Amino acid sequence: MNNPSPELAHQMANAIRMLAVDAVEKAKSGHPGAPMGMADIAEVLWNRYLKHNPANPHWPDRDRFVLSNGHGSMLIYALLQLTGYDLPMAELKNFRQLHSKTPGHPEVGVTPGVETTTGPLGQGITNAVGMALAEKLLAQEFNRDGHHIVDHFTYAFLGDGCLMEGISHEACSLAGTLRLSKLVAFYDDNGISIDGQVEGWFTDDTPKRFEAYGWHVIPDVDGHKPEAVEAALIEARKQGQLATGKPTMICCKTVIGMGSPHKAGTHDVHGAALGAAEVQATREALGWTAEPFVIPPEVAMAWNAVDRGKQAEVEWRERFEAFRAQYPQDAAEFERRMSGGLLPDFADRLPAIFNAIANKPDAIATRKASQNALDALAPLLPELFGGSADLTGSNLTNFKGCVKAGRDAWGNHLSYGVREFGMAAIMNGITLHGGYIPYGGTFLTFSDYSRNAIRMAALMKRRVIHVFTHDSIGLGEDGPTHQSVEHVPSLRIIPGLDVWRPADGLETAVAWVCAIERCDGPSALCLSRQNLPRVTEHIAAAQIRQGGYILSEMEHPQVAIVATGSEIEIALAAQKALAAEGIRTRVVSMPCSNIFDRQPSDWQEAVLPINLPTVAVEAAHPDFWRKYVGRTGAVVGIASFGESAPAKDLYAYFGITAEKVVEAVKGQLA
Repeated sequence: MNNPSPELAHQMANAIRMLAVDAVEKAKSGHPGAPMGMADIAEVLWNRYLKHNPANPHWPDRDRFVLSNGHGSMLIYALLQLTGYDLPMAELKNFRQLHSKTPGHPEVGVTPGVETTTGPLGQGITNAVGMALAEKLLAQEFNRDGHHIVDHFTYAFLGDGCLMEGISHEACSLAGTLRLSKLVAFYDDNGISIDGQVEGWFTDDTPKRFEAYGWHVIPDVDGHKPEAVEAALIEARKQGQLATGKPTMICCKTVIGMGSPHKAGTHDVHGAALGAAEVQATREALGWTAEPFVIPPEVAMAWNAVDRGKQAEVEWRERFEAFRAQYPQDAAEFERRMSGGLLPDFADRLPAIFNAIANKPDAIATRKASQNALDALAPLLPELFGGSADLTGSNLTNFKGCVKAGRDAWGNHLSYGVREFGMAAIMNGITLHGGYIPYGGTFLTFSDYSRNAIRMAALMKRRVIHVFTHDSIGLGEDGPTHQSVEHVPSLRIIPGLDVWRPADGLETAVAWVCAIERCDGPSALCLSRQNLPRVTEHIAAAQIRQGGYILSEMEHPQVAIVATGSEIEIALAAQKALAAEGIRTRVVSMPCSNIFDRQPSDWQEAVLPINLPTVAVEAAHPDFWRKYVGRTGAVVGIASFGESAPAKDLYAYFGITAEKVVEAVKGQLA
């Protein structure tokens, strides 16, 4: 622990303030207020207690730090630069500019030391909940008496905006229930948001709110008195060492834009540059005489954490080697899990799994096929961590041998409660932490609740698997509130998200394997409630892996019919009816258009030739399919909301039938 004198600590905090001021001023864009207000808190945490190594931002037992109020990004950029990460001062001068390492909001994978991408308020603290959950689960799984190889904290900074967002309720409520005692949040209670004083729209009693969640709350901390912040942090860290400890919320009263003589405490400093005159006035008020982007040598030396960071990692690696000596298999498994690699024989065992699933002749709902795939794959994947937003019995996300995760016991399947958005963002935190591959289930129509967290997983290129069941009007009597119409097409346009809508057991199993093997982004599996026939009797898994393939072919086809999921059987029935009239067709199954679009052009052309008239059929909004059928092609779909009735009646009522497909094909040949 580094213990600067009060005067040096003050100057170290001022270094943060002035780097934020100067970078925002140079960019003429940004949010200086939060970094200026939280600088003293940041000095205490980052300089005195945070366990990290600037030379290796990814070592497993580092503390995790999340800036949930990500608009204040210059706070973390200043901290990373000052402590010695690979973030030269030139990058701070290039704040918010094209291809810099200092984008407007922190982005994981862009800036060394940034643990998660934040900006959409509330999601950062929710990611932190996922990180703390992963830490607790890994500790329960791998730690042994005398060998605590997983023993770190997750710290989060958050502001009023994060607390106003509903997702913070979802996540923080669950964190209290699960007793995530290694989670410490610092609430920047400055009373200001973009519109001004928050007292007109945010009067929650935050300490009582978090006490009700089951958190340990430390209220009324002066965020500009390092000794008060440090005392609160010491108290919070004690919770992390208790068997029945709780997550801690430290409520810090601060002044936004602290140090600015004329704008501190106002919304004027929240999201705009101070202006040249106020920058100079702030320098004078703080007694900061250094030029812009220059740190006095004694301050720079005090901040530099490279040596003590290396020492912290060396000490952990010594402990880990002692663990390895006694538990070599567990040590190897821990390293594999944290690297994100699969078991060496995973690929070798897939053919047997695919064959077993392909040989099941019975009609089956793809949600059940998904559970069958999990049953087969889970023994090869000890890193799987599943769950559902209070719909386990409907989503079928549990598998044989899974263990229910609880407050004090390890498990690999969690009931998230009715918290779709929270579940999605917590899963992002789990995968960001490392050690587990998370998946979670809900109804497809509720992907709207979790959509922004799905988008964030795609933006961050993280392996998260979303299991969405009840994927169309085929769910029947629950009616239009639950019947997905626009959801599959809208999910497909999220960059980096692979959306699967499989037709039977084999396509479902391949979808699961592709989602598990994929390390550079999330996947969504959209699954049926109703039973679907087996259609891939003569299809190899390798074909399905291409995302789109020829399922049924007639010699010299005149028209292609492309379909997904439950509409494959309709396409095949239409093909049979057309054949009786002498019309030759090709049926293409497109379980994942995203993957099909990444295939070489020769594969795409072989499956869906540009000059071959094409008809698409899917129980979803038709506009998506124009990219394949063209302006003059036909789409059999549904462009309105559904109705409450049995599935068979709904398909007939909305005209998603073989007869309508036959009619559309004939229209293409007219």
